Parts: sequence; C-alpha cells; structure tokens
Amino acid sequence: MESPRLLDALRGAGVGPGDLVGLALEAGVGVGAATAGGSWALAGAEPWAQVAAVEEELQPRWVMWSAETALVLVRAGVRVARSWDLVAVHRLLAGGWRAEPARMWAAGHGLDPDSIPSTKPADLWSSFEDEGADAEDPVRPDGHLRAEWAAGGWRETPQRLRRWAALAFDLAGIQAAGVDAIPERPMAPATARSESAAELLCAELTAEGLPVDRAVAEGIIAGFVGARPRDDAEAAARRAERDAEVLRHVAPGIEVDLRSNGQVKVLLGRLGIEVADTRAWRLREVQDRHPVVGALLAWRKAERIATTYGYGWLDEHLGDDGRLRGAWSGADGAAGRMTATAGLHSMPADLRPAVAAEAGHVFVRADLGQIEPRVLAVVSGDAALADAARQDDLYAPVAAQLGVDRATAKVAVLGAMYGQTTGRGAQALRRLDVAYPVAMGYLTAAARSAEAGHDLRTYGGRLVRMGPDAPVPAAAPEAPGAVAARGRYGRNAVIQGAAAELFKMWAVTVRARSVGLGARIVLCLHDELLVHTPEAHGEATADLVARSLDEAVHRWAAGTPVRFLADIAVIRRWSDAKGTE
Repeated sequence: MESPRLLDALRGAGVGPGDLVGLALEAGVGVGAATAGGSWALAGAEPWAQVAAVEEELQPRWVMWSAETALVLVRAGVRVARSWDLVAVHRLLAGGWRAEPARMWAAGHGLDPDSIPSTKPADLWSSFEDEGADAEDPVRPDGHLRAEWAAGGWRETPQRLRRWAALAFDLAGIQAAGVDAIPERPMAPATARSESAAELLCAELTAEGLPVDRAVAEGIIAGFVGARPRDDAEAAARRAERDAEVLRHVAPGIEVDLRSNGQVKVLLGRLGIEVADTRAWRLREVQDRHPVVGALLAWRKAERIATTYGYGWLDEHLGDDGRLRGAWSGADGAAGRMTATAGLHSMPADLRPAVAAEAGHVFVRADLGQIEPRVLAVVSGDAALADAARQDDLYAPVAAQLGVDRATAKVAVLGAMYGQTTGRGAQALRRLDVAYPVAMGYLTAAARSAEAGHDLRTYGGRLVRMGPDAPVPAAAPEAPGAVAARGRYGRNAVIQGAAAELFKMWAVTVRARSVGLGARIVLCLHDELLVHTPEAHGEATADLVARSLDEAVHRWAAGTPVRFLADIAVIRRWSDAKGTE
C-alpha cells in the first residue's frame, strides 16, 4: 500500500499506544512499517520525520531489528518511548551474544543455524545461493532469510523496507510467544519489554555521551604521565622514566620487563616475596614487605593512564562539544549486564573529577546498595534472608545470626555468591547453610546444574549458556578446575543476571519518567546511575530517581518484603559522590 503519511496509514489501521508496529528505515530511501492489518512503504530522504509524527500521536511499540534503528532516530532528534528490540529479545531467549538477522530468523522458525546461507562467492563446488530465485523475496524456499537481504539489501528501496518491516513484525510475534512459554518465569514478558527499552537507552547514551571537562582531564593525565609528549621519542623517554621509578629499588644489573607479569613475579620471588599472581589486590597485601611493591603499584596506575586513558584516549573519544562517547549495548552476552566501549565501564576513579555537569546543570548520582544479597533474597524466596533485607544494612542482622562481625558476614555472603569457599569468612560461610538454607540451596542448585553443563535461566528468563559455548574457559569436563569454574560461574550468573534485570528496569523507568524534567541518563555503571539534569530540577530529579526505584522493584518483584536502597545525591562532579557498600 502507498500512503502520503505513515501516521494516516497507522491511524487508519487502528494502531494505539503499545501496539506493535514493525519498522525499517534508511536515510535517503524511505520508511517501511507493518502491523497485523497491513504494511506500508513511503519514500523520503528523512524518514525519521514520519516516525516522529506517529510517535507523538499514537505511541506504538516499534519493532526494530536492532538498536541501530534507534540510534538513527536519536541522532535525528527523535525519541520514542517503547520498542520491541529483536536482538535484545533473541539474546534473552537464546543466550549468548550472536544475534544477526539471519540467526534470529532461523531461531524463530526452528531452522538449523548451520544451514544459514552466506554471501560468500561461489566456487567450483557450490553455486550462488540466490541463483534462479526471486531476489525481491526476502525468504528462500527453504525458509531462511536470503543472504543478500540479511547483509543489508533490505535498505535499497522503499518496497524492500516495507517487506523488512513486515518480517520484523512477524518475528516479534514469534518471539513474544516464546517469551510467554518460558517455564516458571512469569517475569519474562516484562523483562523482554524492559530489555528492549534498555536498547533505546543505550542508543541515547551512545549518541549523547558523557559530559567531561577536557582541561581537568588533561591536568589529571599530566599528573600521572607528564605533559602531552611532542613526538614518539619524547613518549619513549617518559616511559623509561616511569620504569626507572620502580627499577631504582632493584639491585643494579637486574633486568626486568615491568609489562610482563611473569617477569615481575620472578623479580618479587628473588626479593623473597612469593605471590600466586601479580594482581593489584594481591600486591597490596604484601606492600609493606619491600619498597618495590609500592612503586610497582604506583607505576601500574600511571601506565594504565598512559596506555589506555591518556591523551590518545581523549583525542579519540572526547568530542569538541565536551562529550565522551562510546558504543553502548544492553547485554554482555553472558548474564546480561550493560556494556560500553571507550573505557566508559572501567574509567579509573582518578579521572572522575573530570566528569563534570555542564553549565546550568547538575548530576543526580544514584548507587544501589547491597544489591546482590538483596536480589538473592528475592530470587531464592528465602524468608529469613528477606527479613534481614528489610534493614538498611543487611549485613548487620546476618552477622548477628552467624555470630560473627559485620565484615566477616559480608565476606561470607559475597563468597557464597561467587563460589569462594576458602580464606576469610569460610567458617561463617558454612554457618550460612544453616541460617539461610533456602538461599544457599538456590545457589548450590545453580552451581550443580552449571557443573553438569546444563543451561540456566535468570529470574527474568534470560538463558545463561553452560554448555560447550558457555562464556567460561573452554576446557574438557575432566580438566582440573573446569567443573568447579563452571559451578562458580553459574551460581554467580543467576544473581548477577537478576541484578542486571532489576537495574535496567530501574534505569528505563527513570528514562521514561524524567522526560518532563529535561533530565537524561548519561552513565550506567553496574549498579550506578548518573543523570544529567537542569540545576533547577536537581532535587526533583533526585526524588524521581528514588520513586522510580520503588516502581521498578514493584514491577520486578511485586509484594516482596525485600527493601532495595540507593544512595542518591545531587552533585556537580562525579568525584563528589560518596561510595556505598
């Protein structure tokens, strides 16, 4: 069908708020849309204007093949409220990271993924996969997507956009039925919608970026590695100077490459310091045994700045508008945590003073406290742990129950979720089995299932693969430590995955509710939100963030007695925030 306006077509089809509408668009080509009542193609150089008009009046749930479409809209200044992201839902259903159109289509239609056609050139033993076929039909006779379409051929004409949108709409229906059928996971449909909204948020984070004060950032970098080097020779000289600050504590004649963990370990052994590895936390434990250890720790911090977060990092990722940008994704392919490039998820704390609100704005920083044990109380259904989670400090009643101090109780609880059975807290860990048998049984069941190579599902329904393609070291089942490693990964994944689902539900609730305040989320870091908002709306935004947490918890686990708490503050620089436990 042809229509002068997409809005007219969808209004005529009876589309209302939340109704699914398949969407495909391409700048300079046009837009395609599809519903249960039909599909439409409209030519146009700026197709996002058609989407904006529909969004303003009808507010449907746009079905997108991936967040790439959302990113196009955001960069064009169009913000949509709802989506069904096929990639996000596929990863929820199938686990892992891979979610190409052909793979999602094959999964939805029960087709063998190994038989997905490719666009490789024909050779003596094969022919072109489209030979003799109707190139305008996106689906081959065997049911697979035609490789040329899946590789981007859908962008070429408005009519192809229409067909691509119709395929998206059909696949969304198949996915929705699959989500509804996930056994014993009533939260799965809500998770699918939340995960899709998280991809909209990721598109906004990617496009809008994190406010950074370049002058402050360069000053911090200079404090570690000196002024910006003028050439490669000066950079090499600075590197040698940093090395010399460590090597001056070593006897003359000893040569060691500080960038080799193996050589550093040997060096420490020659100084009488035996360590299992050279991780920073382990070195800090032996820092008082020789001056070289403290020098090495300082060197590593400077080296990280120089090689990863130095001047080159700023030049590559910090725009002239003072926004640091990386690519964001709503799931990491494992248990489902948000991820970002450009170092946004691992920026050293030393650089946080450079993350500064723009003039006339402030940050609202919110950090969930003790989220993992509180999530464990919910997903396991352990009434005793849920009772402890009513308190502001969950670890205090746990410590009293175990008869240990608070610090030991915390180590024991975290150890239970991470599979640590030795060291500090080991005795208290054994007491947890008696005090909180339901929660510990939940973790043990997840670990045993993972050890056997059985896939897991999180509270919200995400598949966590534990078979041969699991995101843990690929070792033979009989290899030393392989089974235990899978068990540790499994017990932690069901908690980390559920926590990620709750966090994203909170983040997308803040996104939805804060539009009228002019507030925008600019960073999602594990359990922490950073919201950029006009200074006049700082306190109102902080209140909204708190209320959004209550709303998200109610949606995620209605009726739970477990309290979820966030440390919320209005600040001007990220470094102004206080840490939480």
